[in-house]
Order: sequence, then C-alpha cells, then structure tokens
Amino acid sequence: MLSGFKQFILRGNVVDMAVGVVIGAAFASVVGAFTKDLLTPLITALVGKGDQFSNLTFTVRGSVFAIGDFINAAISFFLVAAAVYFFVVTPINALVTRMRKAQAPADPTTKKCPECLSEIPIDARRCAHCSQPVAGRAA
Repeated sequence: MLSGFKQFILRGNVVDMAVGVVIGAAFASVVGAFTKDLLTPLITALVGKGDQFSNLTFTVRGSVFAIGDFINAAISFFLVAAAVYFFVVTPINALVTRMRKAQAPADPTTKKCPECLSEIPIDARRCAHCSQPVAGRAA
C-alpha cells in the first residue's frame, strides 16, 4: 500500500503540480502586497482622499462590509489572472500550436506498376520487374 502511494507521489506530474501550487501561492501573495501597498495608495493619491480607499467600509445593522478590501482582492485577482494568461497560457498555446503543425508530406518518388504492382520510380516509362509500359509523369 505504501509503495503505491510512493509511486503516486514521485510521479513527475504530481510533483510539478505541487511546485506550481506553491509558486502560484507565493506569486498571489506578492501581487496582493503590490495591490495593497503600492497600487491602492496610488489610486487614493490620484483621487485625493488620502489613504481611505483600503479602509472603505459601510455598515448595515451593525455588520461591517469592507468594500475596500474586496476591491483590493478583486484587483489582485485580475492582476494574477492577467499574469498567468499572458506569461503562461499564451506562450504554452503558441508552443502547442507550433508543435502540432504537421509538415506537408513529401512528393512521392515512386509509383506502383499497374501490371505487377511493384514499386518503380515515378519517372519510369517501363517497369523494371515485368517490363510493362507505364504512363510517365505529366511534364
């Protein structure tokens, strides 16, 4: 039972996925800090209301709704999604498209003799095996 679990854990795709999740979480925290510490103060400086954007709240029957934190989280999500799309999805799609392009098949160099069905050069006018005349390639 433990050997099966060990094989599952040591598969390349499971390890790659785990590394991707850890790096994604770290990247999300960096983008969250960028949004909260740099972008939000920049927006509030442009609006001219001081640092009240991240603290923007409203209250309904004693419940506090932190709309500023929600806006920060939405901006962070948008930035992470844009970064993943432009720096991961788009290059991978381009790579997959490039890899899937099938090369055009080469022009045939042989043809079958209509009499004995052996392979003969495409420009041959007579079969080398049965000496039957065959139509040559159209010039």
